[in-house]
Amino acid sequence: MFKIPPLTSDILAASFDAPSSPAIHVKISPHSESPHSLGWGFGWYPGNERSAMVVKDPAARDVEIFTSAIADWSNFRSNLFFCKVRGASDGYTQAETQPFSRSFSGRDWLFMHNGDLDKGALATLLGQPTQHLEPLAGTDSEMAFCHLLFLIQESGARQILDVDPMTLRKWFQIFDGLGSADMFLSDGQSIACFQGAQSPKQLSFARHMPPNRPESLVCDAAEILFSDPRDMFRTSLMISSSPFEGEAWSGMRPGDLLIANHGAIVWTNTRTRGAAVAVASPVLPSVQETALPMPSVQAVQAQSKSEDSGTAHVVITSPRAVTQLPNGRPLSYRMFDLVHITRYEYTTPVEHSTHVFRLQPLDDRVQEVVRSSLVLSPKADEIQYEDVFGNQALHCTINKAYTELSVTSNSRVKIYATPPDDHSYSHRQTSIPLVWMPWQRQMMMPYLLPPELPETQLRELTQYAMGFVERSGFHLLKTIKDINLSIYQDYKYVSGSTSLSTTPFDVYTTRQGVCQDFANLFICLTRLLNIPARYRMGYIHTGSSYENKIQSDASHAWAEVYLPYVGWRGFDPTNGCMVSQDHIRVACGRTYLDATPTSGTIYKGGGTETMTVEVKMTEVNE
Repeated sequence: MFKIPPLTSDILAASFDAPSSPAIHVKISPHSESPHSLGWGFGWYPGNERSAMVVKDPAARDVEIFTSAIADWSNFRSNLFFCKVRGASDGYTQAETQPFSRSFSGRDWLFMHNGDLDKGALATLLGQPTQHLEPLAGTDSEMAFCHLLFLIQESGARQILDVDPMTLRKWFQIFDGLGSADMFLSDGQSIACFQGAQSPKQLSFARHMPPNRPESLVCDAAEILFSDPRDMFRTSLMISSSPFEGEAWSGMRPGDLLIANHGAIVWTNTRTRGAAVAVASPVLPSVQETALPMPSVQAVQAQSKSEDSGTAHVVITSPRAVTQLPNGRPLSYRMFDLVHITRYEYTTPVEHSTHVFRLQPLDDRVQEVVRSSLVLSPKADEIQYEDVFGNQALHCTINKAYTELSVTSNSRVKIYATPPDDHSYSHRQTSIPLVWMPWQRQMMMPYLLPPELPETQLRELTQYAMGFVERSGFHLLKTIKDINLSIYQDYKYVSGSTSLSTTPFDVYTTRQGVCQDFANLFICLTRLLNIPARYRMGYIHTGSSYENKIQSDASHAWAEVYLPYVGWRGFDPTNGCMVSQDHIRVACGRTYLDATPTSGTIYKGGGTETMTVEVKMTEVNE
């Protein structure tokens, strides 16, 4: 007679960057000789609400199960899913079958556990449970769940990201000495996954992004199909005790904790192949915004009170005069020499042409132009002016025939260090949605309109943008930083892969581009969130051992967003950093067309055009 070996359970979780409807087919052996009630269970949050839906069958023995029906159910759409396969012992009831759900702090929590724990020791840990935390059935898994919720309640936290990750890891480690403790915990937004020291199976994870995301994932426990056309551009993070076939999965080590949110890892202590796992911008209590007592990066205010009149006086000093922070840390400028040479060659003489050049660096309170020159050959009729965006522009008309045109810009620029922004003032809004006065919206309208794209594409990009908002807890600056860092981590820099006609949606679907494309995508996403954003052209210095590595020795592009009562701040999605002292700002505008460094029209002649660009940026040490 065919003998079936003892079966062990499998647990898997999926986190998506936007609502998804994967078709999940559980694999259960049809052999009736099995001494086990195989069982299965699903948990998810319909419509991403705080209320969870749990469907489970503790006695399932056949492959024809309810999961085939819920795949087409309109409410089977969520950012995250829990699944446990072969998860019930003989005689288990609904109350004893995982995943477990419990309402706490105004939301439903889900929990799964793979392994066995000492129930006596758990009972001692739990002590005298309150009515809220009393187990329904008394399994070791449910007792561990109640104890975790008790610890969260005692800490004053209301969601996973309110708890310091190292503290959360210590809580999970409590169960390590009581048996095998592979555990998944979710509050509807985040998933905390812990690999126990005595794990029956190693937990592994993999992240899948378009355009190369597989159509299906298959393992011994389940098959997941991404067949819904609405989900073709979703990013997913899968965590499973049964790795899927043909995938490069990263294994977790005993004692590892991984926290996922909206398809990304926001915290982990695990390492793979000797390198740290890429982590999205987290919203964790251990990561606080640094707020020094400085009102902005563009003004240092010293307030005093007159003894005669009681009037408050505000003295505004240029950042160029500030040499140190209140804590004594020195602030100094960096100086760069910049040479930008553009050459045009034509197969036949050009007899008449006009050109506009925006190559002179911006001079303001943070960036000082020590000297700047622009040399054209051949000579032209020149008009120097400031365009409507505040850029220094040069309009040229050439009426003499030529076959070669060269433009050489030579500048020396100082970039001053500035104190970090202080976001403590109430008017400096820290949360999304932003509220604009009507006159503010009218002034910012050119920077709030997304590009003209089909409605379906804008809806898709809006869902993508909202994933960052939800993952960042609706915090304004953290959302912007998350978008910036995610483009850097998830998108591939491929020179020559795009053109001027490439749209932000094209970049989103292909997950590749160049600095201009990444800036355009960043701008589109922030504008869809009602955050004003503009395009910035300039240069970046990468000669030192600094975090920025891409776009050296060429003109560079990034984005700037307007923060209420703070001002315009630069974000570089190509390098995943904020704009600092290694960026030289030149021109800005609504899009690339407003800030392009060189443009022109040939009215007669020219033939085939060949353009070469040479950029050299050198730091000067006085």
